[in-house]
Amino acid sequence: MPRYALKIEYDGTPFSGWQRQADQPSAQGAVEAALARLEQGVPSISAAGRTDAGVHALAQVAHCDLEKHWDPFRLSEALNYHLKPAPVAVVACARVNEEFHARFSAHERRYLFRLVSRRAPVTHDRGRVWQVGHPLALAPMQEAARHLLGRHDFTTFRASICQAASPVKTLDALEIEELAYPGGAEFRFHVRARSFLHNQVRSFVGTLERVGAGAWAPEDVKTALAARNRAACGPVCPPQGLYLAGVGYDPDPFA
Repeated sequence: MPRYALKIEYDGTPFSGWQRQADQPSAQGAVEAALARLEQGVPSISAAGRTDAGVHALAQVAHCDLEKHWDPFRLSEALNYHLKPAPVAVVACARVNEEFHARFSAHERRYLFRLVSRRAPVTHDRGRVWQVGHPLALAPMQEAARHLLGRHDFTTFRASICQAASPVKTLDALEIEELAYPGGAEFRFHVRARSFLHNQVRSFVGTLERVGAGAWAPEDVKTALAARNRAACGPVCPPQGLYLAGVGYDPDPFA
């Protein structure tokens, strides 16, 4: 059976998350329903990672095995036709060999978190950013973020329901930039690692926001990390500002 890799974009607002649910809408369920319109008996698809309810994707990657030999462009066009009106789109499609696995072949995952600081409610970005009504300082957040880089036991920043075998992970990048935003400022957190613990990115951002607001000092993040205790974590921020921004493979199937 030929195998295809799909790069998928979706708005997570109406979904219970990526993973298919029996009684709730999901991004995976939407893609599988579209595939079922093309071929009968299509097995479930595998993705690079699961996203929680309300989390978005700019470049989720999944693979599927089909009976028919499809031209990748025609397959993406057919899927996008059947995906309407769900807020899901296949932005790229490639034929891959049978050894390719969307999850296990990935060597890195990249996340973006968007945080807006302004008093007036956001309108166009509602459901797509986390908004706070107070100003934030960029430099202290950047200083605090450096304490999280490298290989650590991230128990402090791990959800209590996380099913990962070990809390030890290597964080390759956590970069923060400040952008102009009407009536305020937007802070974008760019995070990169081979894999992540459940709620790890949202735990990072919620804690770093406390630093930017002046409630925590940058050194407090180092202390929290060393505590290896979930109770030492700052608030976990809401999901709507989080995006799965990319997945790395070698070679890149979409290049």
